[in-house]
Amino acid sequence: MGTDFDDPRFTAFGLFAEAFTGLTNRFAAQFEQHRLSSVEFEVLLRLARSPQNRLRMTDLAGQTSLSTSGVTRVVDRMDREGLVRREACPSDRRSSYAVITPAGLQRLEEVLPGHLELMQRWFVGQLSPEQLDQLMESLRTIRDAVNPCATAGSAETADQR
Repeated sequence: MGTDFDDPRFTAFGLFAEAFTGLTNRFAAQFEQHRLSSVEFEVLLRLARSPQNRLRMTDLAGQTSLSTSGVTRVVDRMDREGLVRREACPSDRRSSYAVITPAGLQRLEEVLPGHLELMQRWFVGQLSPEQLDQLMESLRTIRDAVNPCATAGSAETADQR
């Protein structure tokens, strides 16, 4: 067989996966201290960074690591905990929005200082500003190719706010 197991494509993806797993593990313990899973943190952060602190459920699925049904389950659980709520979409009765609540914003505010410290220590702080800019540009290129709907709902016009 002629397979080259030292192919740099294996190495590139392996390094990416190992770095992501290592970062995820370091962040998970801190999220647990605040009674959040990493997915719940991701949902809260996406909503907080979105216009009107809300996203259509389908757009939230596109921006997270969850399927549409997975987002429904997570949002339902977070709704019961008072961290998010659902709002009907006035222009499409089949759609609904997930909206972060004041309690969700408060929980996020509690988590962020420690999370930013961990990101600085284990991720951003490991790179020079130039390396970080290059990494972000590269990740956007890859993200846009493999997940083009990842930015859906994040650029609403001011009229919709």
